[in-house]
Amino acid sequence: MIANEWPDLPLAEWEDTCATLQLWTQVVGKIRLAHAPLINHWWQVPLYVTSRGLTTSPIPYGSRSFQIDFDFCGHRLLIQTSDGAMEEIPLVPRSVADFYAEVMGRLRGLRLETNIWTMPVEIPDAVPFDQDHEHASYDAVYAQRFWRSLVQADRLCTLFRSRFLGKVSPVHFFWGSFDLAVTRFSGRPAPPLNSDSPHLGRWVMQEAYSHEVSSCGFWPGNGGFGKAAFYSYAYPEPSEFGAAPIRPDGAYYDKDLGQFILPYDAVRRAPSPDDAVMDFLQSSYDAAADLGHWDRTALERAATT
Repeated sequence: MIANEWPDLPLAEWEDTCATLQLWTQVVGKIRLAHAPLINHWWQVPLYVTSRGLTTSPIPYGSRSFQIDFDFCGHRLLIQTSDGAMEEIPLVPRSVADFYAEVMGRLRGLRLETNIWTMPVEIPDAVPFDQDHEHASYDAVYAQRFWRSLVQADRLCTLFRSRFLGKVSPVHFFWGSFDLAVTRFSGRPAPPLNSDSPHLGRWVMQEAYSHEVSSCGFWPGNGGFGKAAFYSYAYPEPSEFGAAPIRPDGAYYDKDLGQFILPYDAVRRAPSPDDAVMDFLQSSYDAAADLGHWDRTALERAATT
């Protein structure tokens, strides 16, 4: 049962699919970005986990709306409008350039004219979507396994989110970094963030980290890390954060990433994967909140489940 609920997800077995899928989600995410009104910390741009895949949720288009869904059960992309129209695109091995052209053509057919910046973000050595004929992999088995792992992560991050009374983000999937995240805020402003990401203006990250945060989530390990993991970090990082005690066994602080890491495989092997993840999320947040001197009495409520 645990193996079915927490599927094996070795990145080496689906790395090409992971890279292609990240770019496909960026195409869809940028369509949402083109139309959705700006919300603090870019909360208008992520995707959301569904019972079949990932969705944009409704996107405004004049007096109409539309949404785009990745269906990893039926392996199709659905574009649905508020006036009842629908387009369906099979998810099969095809290049990013072909995927981009097909999606934009279907939008035009639905009278949803959209222009996006075609350069991928947060990916080094990237090429524009309409010129990318290299990334063209889609392993349906592993795409579905990835989504099933997101279902578990979304469920537990939502439970963790429910225990916070202060400002907290939705549980959402950021297509730039290709991870599921939820972020708690202390309520205090943060110093300007000076780090850079490929093909992403520094001002974008400064808006995302304009206030003190403790953030956590799930990531498949692409970009060089090499393995799926739950993660947790703080910005600004308090003194001695990396030396703080962390649960469960197998979790550790990665100095290169500046984050606490709980390997996904350790979760799968745990007697209770749910308890392992919740212990990790809580203990890493405890480190951020205590060392950062957050007003925990005002921001939290006792766990009920």
